[in-house]
Amino acid sequence: MLTFFLHNFGCRATQADGAALERDLLGRGLSRATNARHAEVVVLNTCTVTAEADKDVRAAIRRVHRENPGCRILVTGCYAQRAPQELERLPGVSWVVGNTHKHQIGEIVHQNCHPERSATEPREGARVEGPLFPVQALASTHVGDIFAHTELLAAPVFDGLGCDKTRPNLKVQDGCDNRCSFCIIPFVRGQSRSLRRDDVLRELEALVAAGFREVVISGINLGRWGRDLKPEQRFEDLVRAILAHSGVERVRLSSIEPMDWTDELIDLVAGSSRIARHVHVPLQTGSDRVLRRMHRRYRPWHYEERIRRIRAAMPTAAIGADVMVGFPGETGAEFEENRQFIASLPFTYLHVFTYSPRPGTPAAEMPQQVAPEIKRERNRVLRELAAEKKQAFMRSLVGQTVSTITLSVVENGRTETLSDNYQKLWLEGEHPANQIVSAQVRELADDSLVGVVVGTYP
Repeated sequence: MLTFFLHNFGCRATQADGAALERDLLGRGLSRATNARHAEVVVLNTCTVTAEADKDVRAAIRRVHRENPGCRILVTGCYAQRAPQELERLPGVSWVVGNTHKHQIGEIVHQNCHPERSATEPREGARVEGPLFPVQALASTHVGDIFAHTELLAAPVFDGLGCDKTRPNLKVQDGCDNRCSFCIIPFVRGQSRSLRRDDVLRELEALVAAGFREVVISGINLGRWGRDLKPEQRFEDLVRAILAHSGVERVRLSSIEPMDWTDELIDLVAGSSRIARHVHVPLQTGSDRVLRRMHRRYRPWHYEERIRRIRAAMPTAAIGADVMVGFPGETGAEFEENRQFIASLPFTYLHVFTYSPRPGTPAAEMPQQVAPEIKRERNRVLRELAAEKKQAFMRSLVGQTVSTITLSVVENGRTETLSDNYQKLWLEGEHPANQIVSAQVRELADDSLVGVVVGTYP
C-alpha cells in the first residue's frame, strides 16, 4: 500500500484544504505514514503570505529530500500557485500543483505512481531506500488561472474522536474579492466562493455524530459567505441556519472583516449562548492615511464604532485584531497614530505582523520601504501593548464564571481548557477531553487562568 505524509503550512483555510486532500488520498487506498521520513509521497500544502512562509517551505523541501531521497514530493497550495517555477526545479520535487488543481491531487498521484511495487513493501518505521519512481529532471506542474477556478476544497480538519483534538475547523468560504495593496491571497486563492448551506449543515451533522461539541467556522473572507450563491445570501443567514438546523453545541466564528460585522450579526452572536464570545476583526492599522494606501475598505472611525458596538453587546467577549507594522511609507507619526488608536480600544489580544513585500502586489512597488530595524522596533512596541491588554482582560475574569471546553492536555493534576472567550484556563483535577463545563476562575497564573468546575454547560 502506497504511503503518504501531508504537512500543512499557514492558516486554518490551508489546514481545511489539507484535511480534504488527506480524505481523498485515504479514499484512494493510500496509507498515512507517521512522518515524512517513512513516506513514499510527501505532500507539502503551502502558505505564501510572507517571505518567511516561503522560506519555511523551501527549507522543508530540502529537509525531506535529504532525509528521504527515495520519496516523491508534491508541493501544492498558495506558494505553488504564486511561483511554480521557483519550486519545480528544487531537488526532490516531483509535482507542483496550484490551488487551481488541488482538487485533482488524488488523481495525479494515483495515475503517476507505479502500480508495480517492490517485492518488499516498506514497513512502518522503516526508511524508504532508493527511488520507487523514475527520477524526473523537472517537476510536473499543474497550475491554471486562479480567477477561473470555481472549486471549493474543504473538509473538517479533525475527522473523528480517535485523535486528541476537540475543536474541528470547518471551512465554508474560500477566496477574496478585495484588493488590499499588500495582500497576495486573492491572486493565489481566487474569487470568493461559498460552500452551500446544505453542505455546511451536512458536514456539521457529521461532526456532531462523531461526538464533537465545538466547531470553528472559517474562511478566507468569511463575512462574504453567500454573496456568490444564487439566490444571493448573507453570512447572517448561514449562522441562523446553523443555530436552527444543526445540533452543534457551540460555534466559534473565525476572522470577519469590520464591514461585515453588521448590527444584525452582532445581535445574533450576542443573543445566542451557542456562539462563542470571541470576535476577531482585522484592523491592519489605525492610521487613516496608511489604511488608504493599503486600499482597505473602512476608515478608523468606522472600525472603532464596530468594536465599541461589539463590546457593548458582549462585555466579556474576547476581541482580537490583526495589525501590521512597517507598511511602505509608514512614518513615525503614522505609527504613533496607530499605537494610540489600538491603545484606546478594548482589545483582548492582537496578532502583530511585520509587513513583508509580496511580488506582484502594488505595495511591493511602493517607494519608501521601511527599514528592517524600524519595523522590528515597531513590532516590539505593539506586542508589548498587546501583552498589557491581554493581562488586563485575564485579571478582569478572576472571580467570574465562564463556559469552557476541555482539551486533551493534563499536566500537574490540571486539565487544559479553552473558554468561550478564548482564554487558556487550567481546571483543577483531571477531566475527559471534549466536555463543555462551567468553571469559576480562581486566579491568574503566568499567562493563563486557573479555575474549578462548578457545573455542566446548560
